[in-house]
Amino acid sequence: MSKPLAALCFGAHPDDVELTSGGLAARLAAHGHAVGIVDLTRGELASRGNVETRQREAAEAARHLGAALRVNLGLPDGGIDRRDPAQLRAVVECLREHRPGLVVAPDRHDEHPDHVEASHLIAHACYLSGLARFEAKGDRYRPQRLLFAVYRSGTEPHLVLDVSEVWEQRMSALRAHVSQLDPDAGPATYLTASGFLESVEARARALGALAGVRYAEGYRVRGPLQVHDARSLLPPHGEGHA
Repeated sequence: MSKPLAALCFGAHPDDVELTSGGLAARLAAHGHAVGIVDLTRGELASRGNVETRQREAAEAARHLGAALRVNLGLPDGGIDRRDPAQLRAVVECLREHRPGLVVAPDRHDEHPDHVEASHLIAHACYLSGLARFEAKGDRYRPQRLLFAVYRSGTEPHLVLDVSEVWEQRMSALRAHVSQLDPDAGPATYLTASGFLESVEARARALGALAGVRYAEGYRVRGPLQVHDARSLLPPHGEGHA
């Protein structure tokens, strides 16, 4: 059995984590926590690049974020299905192998069908993973916390995370996906549109404005977010009313 991870960040495609929760991954890694990234698909339907190129780029991006590992489950691009028993079993076995305390999944409020299905698939797998009689490899295990990373939607986040300190790391990881971002590398997509990287920054700045910081990522939760230490509700030392 692998050594348990502090967190496991899931994305439907090889560049999704970099666009949604790369800052969280980098911040945890900077504090010495083992963080893993799981790409559900190889992105084989993408208009640009190929599976081998995207795999190399994903590995380089993970290095920039400080991730302890990055794995690909090889689910079908364009065919993620929350009701597919084989797909549920693949995610459950991943959870049971790496036993993360925190799981990050795509938020279901997104225009991309794979992101919507991935959100439901991962949430369902987190529950099934804790059932002793669910048939999958590994000992039963249920993550303690599940967050949903907000990306291309107008949905308000339940919490925002300051990623200002790791912003350049996050952008370096995103830029590692050259095949998807280089305008000269293939057909035009929304990632190659003029001002795309600026729009990524603008979104992070808008979320940061909600918390009074420069850059932030947004997350949603289902059900109440438990607070076990009341001190975590206090503002950082030295902050108070203006």
